[in-house]
Amino acid sequence: MRFFFDNNIAPVIALSLHELSKDDGHRVVHLREKFAVDTPDIIWIGSLATEKWWTVVSGDIQMSRKKHEAKAWQDSGLTVFFLAKGWNNLKFWDKAWRIVRWWPSIIEYVEADNKGAFIVSSNFNGKFTRINL
Repeated sequence: MRFFFDNNIAPVIALSLHELSKDDGHRVVHLREKFAVDTPDIIWIGSLATEKWWTVVSGDIQMSRKKHEAKAWQDSGLTVFFLAKGWNNLKFWDKAWRIVRWWPSIIEYVEADNKGAFIVSSNFNGKFTRINL
């Protein structure tokens, strides 16, 4: 499986998750590995959609609320996990361990062929909230 992290999550977190899950056949890539740091969201969303098989983890929940970006998500067919608003208030290490804690659940959810857009709570409860874009 291939996972893509946007600019709202530190590149080192994506790199760490890649190292932790590569033996299971997963690839984790940060936006800065594939695109310029200032690439507009709708551009990288469209590009990933043409490659297919990407699951996106985004720290920008607001992206799901902007009409043109929500439309890009709808058109892309990509599965996306948005970190809930509470993640923005976390310090780096708190955010890092919580993402690692959620990681097996995210992988399991994607492997079960769940598609769409989901919210990831900052408090681990093992369940995702589906949202409509």
